[in-house]
Amino acid sequence: MKKILLVEDEAQVVSFINKGLVENGYDVSIAMDGKTGLTLFEKSQFDLIILDIMLPEMNGLELCKEIRKSNNLVPIIFLTALGTSENVVLGLDTGADDYLVKPFKFMELTARIKSLLRRSEKVILTNQDENQDGDYFKINDLEIDDYTKTVKRNGETIVLTSTEYKLLIHFARFKNKVLSRANLLDEVWGIGFDIGSNVVDVYVNYLRKKIDTNSEKKLIHTVVGMGYVMKET
Repeated sequence: MKKILLVEDEAQVVSFINKGLVENGYDVSIAMDGKTGLTLFEKSQFDLIILDIMLPEMNGLELCKEIRKSNNLVPIIFLTALGTSENVVLGLDTGADDYLVKPFKFMELTARIKSLLRRSEKVILTNQDENQDGDYFKINDLEIDDYTKTVKRNGETIVLTSTEYKLLIHFARFKNKVLSRANLLDEVWGIGFDIGSNVVDVYVNYLRKKIDTNSEKKLIHTVVGMGYVMKET
């Protein structure tokens, strides 16, 4: 039975979600504030975590950051009324895997939970089988060492956030292939749905500023109406 931690301070929402998840065969632990959520996380192992952002004691963004300090694999879904593009980007940038805006349909929540759990199991199996040497990519004067998680261009180290790095690695692995926004959402964020924001475009622009701004040869290109591609020019 999969264990889910639900951190939510609205009693009606807690009751609604808990009832539905239990009926779907999940073991649910509940915290009504961020600090209690962190305590439960530290005392037990969960297969997935659902967080509100506006929480007493410790907000969801702070809680997500604390969780990510010790666990990069457990899927985290933000479930919140804060639905602007800026909120979505901020939520995903703190380490969340998905972002669902209230009000929501329970069937969509369960679909996303199942999708993230499948993806999590695949990642665990892949990590168990991976070569310890990792992968090394060189595209023009861009160098990516996936074992040490370091990126350099023209010999200069480039500091990336976790999400920016995952996006760059995906581009590098599929060099010269046009990748759609839907593909990037699925492969980089693990979201097989349109989350109704421009999060992909925002992060591609972040990455371009760090990778391409100070170089004559641009590596990340827009293919109008189709997506993005990384290629040497």
